[in-house]
Amino acid sequence: MKARDRILKTASKLFHTRGYNSTGINQIIEEASVAKGSFYYNFKSKEEVCIAFLNARHTYWFESLKNFIELKGNREHPILLAFSFLIDMNIKENFRGCSFLNILSEIPSDNSKILKVLQNHKKDLRQYISSLVKNGDLSDHIYLLFESSIIESQLYRDQWPVKKSKEIVKHLIQ
Repeated sequence: MKARDRILKTASKLFHTRGYNSTGINQIIEEASVAKGSFYYNFKSKEEVCIAFLNARHTYWFESLKNFIELKGNREHPILLAFSFLIDMNIKENFRGCSFLNILSEIPSDNSKILKVLQNHKKDLRQYISSLVKNGDLSDHIYLLFESSIIESQLYRDQWPVKKSKEIVKHLIQ
């Protein structure tokens, strides 16, 4: 594996499990088994690694969501399957929540580079939900339920917020 890939893989694991502020460049360098020069050859800063992590996470998350919905087929409305996907992700990732919102809570308010990546991810999610629901006001309502169920399930380390939101959405789309 190339040094850049090892750095990104290591940083991704650390940012996702420990957080952005709790992860230092030296820790990434050590755990990725790269020289400091290799780190700075591939990334100018921790911020740049974070942006690469978020872009990779965005791709991974959306591909996983779309594959989940496609795999489950016609069992339920696709928007309901999106909530089932959250339940699976909570299990898979031990209720770690949304990487994007976790990073948002750690960056300074003037970090426009990372903020733009976070906002683009959420914009894409809102558009994706809109494509599944095809009703502007209703899709925004569902988007907000989707987002809040991620946060609340992380807070309580429980599936009830996702399940309750899914139940509410089921009634909304009928």
